[in-house]
Amino acid sequence: MKMDETNIAIIKQLRHGRKSFKKIAEQLSISENTARARVNRLLDEGVLEISARVDPEAIQEHRVVMVGVKLKTMHLVKKGEEFSKLKGVVSVSVVTGRYDLILVVLLNAGFGLLEFYTEEVSRIEDVQSVETFVVYKGYNLKVPYIL
Repeated sequence: MKMDETNIAIIKQLRHGRKSFKKIAEQLSISENTARARVNRLLDEGVLEISARVDPEAIQEHRVVMVGVKLKTMHLVKKGEEFSKLKGVVSVSVVTGRYDLILVVLLNAGFGLLEFYTEEVSRIEDVQSVETFVVYKGYNLKVPYIL
């Protein structure tokens, strides 16, 4: 898909969450139908994905940890998909550096770190090592994307 100025402007309008087609159209001085058609095309072609973000700190009695995973295999994407299906896993990123994967995991009183490792991670083969980082405070920074 060709990314023109209007598509880029629409993506920037949606960067921080949902917005009505009417509001997008007003902001960009285009028709509401044009905004709707462009967003639908960006979605259909896989350029744009609209998703919700949850603030774990707003959920009472839950804790967020980040887990660095070092694997014994180079099948990083396949292993990332396996980890993404584990209970408590909010997101998985394939990364460079000391770890192969970084997980964001949501824990609660009935499902803690011990259960996550013994009941979930233990089922995945080729895990060489893990390191846990407890999140005391998170910040959702509104960093502008460069498009």
